[in-house]
Amino acid sequence: QVQLVESGGGLVQAGGSLRLSCAASGRMISSLTMGWFRRAPGKERELISAINYRGEITYYAESVKGRCTISRNNAQNTVYLQMNSLKPEDTADYYCAARVPSGAAMSSPSYDYWGRGTQVTVSS
Repeated sequence: QVQLVESGGGLVQAGGSLRLSCAASGRMISSLTMGWFRRAPGKERELISAINYRGEITYYAESVKGRCTISRNNAQNTVYLQMNSLKPEDTADYYCAARVPSGAAMSSPSYDYWGRGTQVTVSS
């Protein structure tokens, strides 16, 4: 089992930046694909970024491409999502997730473990 705890959310003005962190426990994440999802009010959950176990391969949804950077520190069992040029439409609950590599595409939204989320609010 993997426990995931997100942090770093908050209220920020449009154009600002936030760095989300996801701390894992219970198992080292060095063999896991990690992802960040978000669920905006009234919308379905969306995979916005993913990173493979070595950090060599990343995926970004079109909605965040060029504004977000995912990274990981396997030694610290932590994954990050740097978000820049934030927009009001980025307002959502953000979730960290992990999955055992299965050959699925990096864009696959199928994950095994989930955090409880951190809220991001971007004011205009």
